Amino acid sequence: MIPDMQTIAVLAYDRAPTFELSIPAEVFGTAAMRDRCRLVMQRGEPGPLRTEHGWSIPVSPAVDLAPGDLLIVAGWRDPVEKPPASMLDLVRSAAAAGVTVASLCTGAFVLAAAGLLDGRTATTHWRHAPVLARDYPLVTVDPAVLYIDAGDVLTSAGSAAGMDLCLHLVRRMYGAAPANELARQMIVAAHREGGQAQYLPQTMALATGTGAVAASTEWMAGRLDQQITVAELAARCHLSSRQYVRRFTELTGTSPYQWLLRQRIARACELLETTEAGVDEIARSCGFGDATGLRAQFRRRLGTTPTAYRGTFRQSDLR
Repeated sequence: MIPDMQTIAVLAYDRAPTFELSIPAEVFGTAAMRDRCRLVMQRGEPGPLRTEHGWSIPVSPAVDLAPGDLLIVAGWRDPVEKPPASMLDLVRSAAAAGVTVASLCTGAFVLAAAGLLDGRTATTHWRHAPVLARDYPLVTVDPAVLYIDAGDVLTSAGSAAGMDLCLHLVRRMYGAAPANELARQMIVAAHREGGQAQYLPQTMALATGTGAVAASTEWMAGRLDQQITVAELAARCHLSSRQYVRRFTELTGTSPYQWLLRQRIARACELLETTEAGVDEIARSCGFGDATGLRAQFRRRLGTTPTAYRGTFRQSDLR
């Protein structure tokens, strides 16, 4: 072994998610990386360790991690279960020793429980982001990105975003050439455009109830191509604009503008996925006016462009 070879340690624990556990092995355990680093499975709790699918996890002999090494927490078995104290001590000790610590998907819950994310911005799978934000109020949770590199601590979004983070780590630690070569071997993008936001459900449900304010959501949803004002909506409900906005927010949890914008983006996504209509045509039919307006909202809300979104999600029978 090369004396200054870096150690990449993957935290092993019982019922670990199989996919997330395999990502570091696929990236750092390949032949192309063997002269750069060594990959080990670091025991995170006592007893026999198996993946969520019942496969045994081969644990390496205990290693002392040093500055420049990397500890990866590949998911966590249950976001509502607090990690054992021994695991948290291991993570804290590694961070205190100058080891870079990274989490994949729900592994952010382990880092948060260890206190490593306090005062930082972090991410996890968008489905679990509200729970992370609720249980760890000192953490600023951003569910829209694929990963966050805070230098000594890194977090990634759900599942496949762990591959994005690991390739980013290879690029950061060893340069672009090996990262690009690994991406070619695995037939994945060396760097994906956009963030996790493009994978989140976009449509907001129509408001339930029999009142005029609830009915106004259905009226808006049927007129996405038209310019709609709060004054017009309020007049339909025989309310002042202020009264309408207040009642609408109480009913839906958001403002009329944000609700309508989400509906328009969702409709644009649907058309990009299921039709061959041009971006200008889709923009007009969804109330964005022109392609410039649609692109601006896609970039702001989804972190990508309509064309890139279509390339990722367009239905196969339209290709």
